[in-house]
Amino acid sequence: MFFRKKLNRVLHVKEAEERFEKDIEKTPLEKKDRLAMVLAALIVFVPAVLLVVLVFALVLYFFFFRFL
Repeated sequence: MFFRKKLNRVLHVKEAEERFEKDIEKTPLEKKDRLAMVLAALIVFVPAVLLVVLVFALVLYFFFFRFL
């Protein structure tokens, strides 16, 4: 079967999670990993938040300030 490892991972979730926990414990974070994760989160979330704020501001503009 081509996807035996993937199939076993899906069927035996508990074992896969335990194996994942062991792998995570073996590989600790390096010196700059935390900074890289924070920067990646900022790159992802800041544009999304700005887009939501822009849409909210446009809705407010069209409802309240358009006819002034």
